[in-house]
Amino acid sequence: MHPKDSISDGPEPPVDAGTGVTGAEGEDPAPAAEPAAVVRRRPRGRTTLIIAAALVLGIAGGIATGYAVQADRAPTPLAALSQPGLAYPAKALPAGEEPDPLPASQDRRVRTDGDLRKLIVPRPKGWQEAKELTALTQDGWLGVENYALDFESEDYMYGELLDQGIRRVAGAAWKKGEYRSGAVALVQFRSGAAAASHAEDQRSYMPDGKKGAGNEGTPIKGSAEGRYYLFPAERKAGYLPFYQARAIFSRGDVMVDIHIFDSAPISKKDIRTLAEQQLERL
Repeated sequence: MHPKDSISDGPEPPVDAGTGVTGAEGEDPAPAAEPAAVVRRRPRGRTTLIIAAALVLGIAGGIATGYAVQADRAPTPLAALSQPGLAYPAKALPAGEEPDPLPASQDRRVRTDGDLRKLIVPRPKGWQEAKELTALTQDGWLGVENYALDFESEDYMYGELLDQGIRRVAGAAWKKGEYRSGAVALVQFRSGAAAASHAEDQRSYMPDGKKGAGNEGTPIKGSAEGRYYLFPAERKAGYLPFYQARAIFSRGDVMVDIHIFDSAPISKKDIRTLAEQQLERL
């Protein structure tokens, strides 16, 4: 409040120009009024601090009260993990109305769970068996350690195959004439993802000219990611040229690896036909 506001309302008395003292004419001048007390402004923030402190106390009190109430209550059992009501169909079908199981020709898992050797593509016309060219056993199975021998880093590949969950390897080897040979390996894993991953690992280095075919390959008809490759000829003084073709794809939990070797050029048709026939068998 301003000091001027403490004076009572009404007209101001005249001021004596000589003395500067107000008063009625002929009367003794009134004693000077004491200055009004100065009103201090409340310091900022005090109300905010009080409200904040009240909120903190209220929250702390609420937590303590809620904990005490909850501690006195009986435990509530959790819902069962198994929810039979979510099964489909909701009710079992009456006897005689259940759908027939898929035939083996349509159920790929049933087919590959059987004798994997029977799914190997038939030997091409004019070719002969040549098991002596590979590490295949006489009955058409290949041990994991022997399959790993075909790779540059044998120990690493052996451990990698075990980590990926390799199950078994079936294969066949053939020869035609004096120099042409071929081999098919069906590498089965415990999951389709592992089979697809192994196939992708092999395709990943095919574009490398030193380690692979030096090209991107050609897609295999009917396969999402499968490809076949023709390698450039390897030539060394005193030796016949060496040609190679390879096909890599996966189907379900089986990864397929096909090779053809010859001293003469290999046509795309040869490796493509063999790959497509093997894909159809799976």
